[in-house]
Amino acid sequence: MMLKKWLFSLVSLLASVSFAFADVDVNKADQAALDGVKGIGPAKSKAILAERAKGGEFKDWHDFETRIKGIGEKNAVKLSDAGLRVNGQAKTSVRSDTPAVKSNKEKMSK
Repeated sequence: MMLKKWLFSLVSLLASVSFAFADVDVNKADQAALDGVKGIGPAKSKAILAERAKGGEFKDWHDFETRIKGIGEKNAVKLSDAGLRVNGQAKTSVRSDTPAVKSNKEKMSK
């Protein structure tokens, strides 16, 4: 009997852990699923659903970042790491904010 309880607890724990890391597609998710993504609260999930209803599905991460206030590229990467997807795609990188290094030719022309 004790073994059955232990196995049930283990299976329940594994199921909850796998659910916590499940991918959530921003174009298919309801409010509860969006709220389950770390970094998205009720206000942000409502804004996402309202924008999706108004402007249609998000085409890509850039479209999502442009249409949802407060979601910049760095925040988008964090949300992607937490399991949020746009059309099944994860956000892969953050552009560098550092200015490009000038070549020697450009430096010498001044």
